Amino acid sequence: MRRAVFPGTFDPITLGHVDIIKRALPLFDELIIAIGVNADKKTMFSLEERISFIEKTFDSEGKIKVKSYTGLTAKFCISEEAQFIVRGLRNTTDLNYEQPIAQTNYKLTQVESIFLICSPEVSNISSTIVRDVMRYDGNYSSLVPSPVTQ
Repeated sequence: MRRAVFPGTFDPITLGHVDIIKRALPLFDELIIAIGVNADKKTMFSLEERISFIEKTFDSEGKIKVKSYTGLTAKFCISEEAQFIVRGLRNTTDLNYEQPIAQTNYKLTQVESIFLICSPEVSNISSTIVRDVMRYDGNYSSLVPSPVTQ
């Protein structure tokens, strides 16, 4: 079975995340959307809310599992018997950040990272931007899947 992990904070899940997830699905038998929990990181949404947003967004997709984890992503992959980590790239800045992490993960665990370039229409979206729009009462409905706006 080809199993992959798509890790992130997903605070909140955006249409950029959705784009990468939909495009990764045909490549794998199972995709685990893994919400990393970092006690030092302040999130806008609780872990339960973030899980709910993702589950509602993909409620009809049987190949998706949603889980949370702490610690190293590569170790989580090993515990889940996942051979791949999926990462979305919006630009070269993302690549420069992700490349050494991918190389280290492979060196430590032989878990391969797969990079997918996001679609141009969502390349401007980040969770940070969405949170800023939310904080200042802007209309964020075109940036996130509908469960986030409900």
